[in-house]
Amino acid sequence: MTAVVLDGFDGPEVLVPRDVPRPTAGPGEILVEVHAAGVNRPDVLQRLGHYPPPKGAPDWPGLEIAGLVAAVGEGATRFRVGDRVMALLPGGGYADHASVAETSAMPVPEGLGLIEAAAIPETFFTVWHNVFQRGGLTAGESFLVHGGTSGIGTTAIQLAKAFGATVLATVGSADKAEAARRLGADHAIDYRKSDFVAAAREATGGRGVDLILDMVGGDYLNRNLRAAAEKGRVVQIAFLRGKDAAIDLSLIMTKRLTLTGSTLRAQSPAYKAAIAREIEAKVFPLLTDGRVRPLIDSTFPLTEAAEAHRRIEADHIGKIVLTTKFASDS
Repeated sequence: MTAVVLDGFDGPEVLVPRDVPRPTAGPGEILVEVHAAGVNRPDVLQRLGHYPPPKGAPDWPGLEIAGLVAAVGEGATRFRVGDRVMALLPGGGYADHASVAETSAMPVPEGLGLIEAAAIPETFFTVWHNVFQRGGLTAGESFLVHGGTSGIGTTAIQLAKAFGATVLATVGSADKAEAARRLGADHAIDYRKSDFVAAAREATGGRGVDLILDMVGGDYLNRNLRAAAEKGRVVQIAFLRGKDAAIDLSLIMTKRLTLTGSTLRAQSPAYKAAIAREIEAKVFPLLTDGRVRPLIDSTFPLTEAAEAHRRIEADHIGKIVLTTKFASDS
C-alpha cells in the first residue's frame, strides 16, 4: 500500500510517499480502506521529531481516518466489511489502509461524506473530553477557546454553542472573526488588536469566563487565570508558545480556580472507547441534523501531504484533509 512516511525530522519536505506492507486486522481490530485522513497539529510535531508515536503504532503520522471496512479481525463484532467508519488512531493514518481497534471506530453519521467524516475523530474526541468531560461545561456558562478558527476551535465553538454556552473565541483577523461568528461564537476577539483578558471580562459583564480551552501555553497561562471567573476552569491541551510558564498562584487560590489538561494519543483503547460512545450518544444527533458540521478548509491528495503541512502552518480556517486513491464524496 501507499503510506506517507517520514524521511527524517524537519520541514514538510520530509513527508515522502512510499510503498509499505499493508497492515492486517488483528484481534479486536478492523482494517479500513482509507478514503480520507485528517491533518492535525500533532502530525506537525511528529514530523519535527517532538511527538513520537506510542509503542506499537506505525511510524508515519495520521491520527484520524474515514473509509470502508476492508477486513474484520478475530473478536471484532460491531462492523462488517463495507461499512462506512471513521476512527481515531495512535498513528498511521497517512496511508490508503490502516488497522484500528474496533472500539475506537465509529459509524459515519447519516448525511456526512467520508471527507467530512475524516475531519471529526481527533478534534471531536479532544473537544468532548476536555470541554465537557474534564472541563464540565454546562448550559448557561461562558466558554472561551483560543485559536477559534483552528480545527479544534471550529469544533469547540459549535459544540459549546449547541449545548447552551455563551461562546467567546480569540482569532487573528477580521475574516477569522466573521468565520467564528458564523459558527456560533457570541464574541470574536482579535488578539492582534485587543487584550483578550479585558475583552473577555467585558463580554461577561466583568465576572470572567467559566471555562477556557487553551492550546497556546507560555505567557497565555497567567492571562487565562486573570480572564477566568471565580471557580473557573482552565484546560490546557497544547503549548504552541512553550511548555514553561510562571504561575501567579494567588489567582488560583483567591478565585478557587481549577487548572487541568490532558493528552489523548497514548491513552488506552478502553479510555478512547468510552469517549467514542459518549460522542455517539450525545453528538451524533447534532451531526445528523446538521446543527454541527466539521469545517473543511482544504483537501490534498495523500501524496501531497507535504503541501497539506505547509497549509496547516500557514493561514487556514478549519480542517485540512488528505484524500487517497479511493476517495469520493460518498
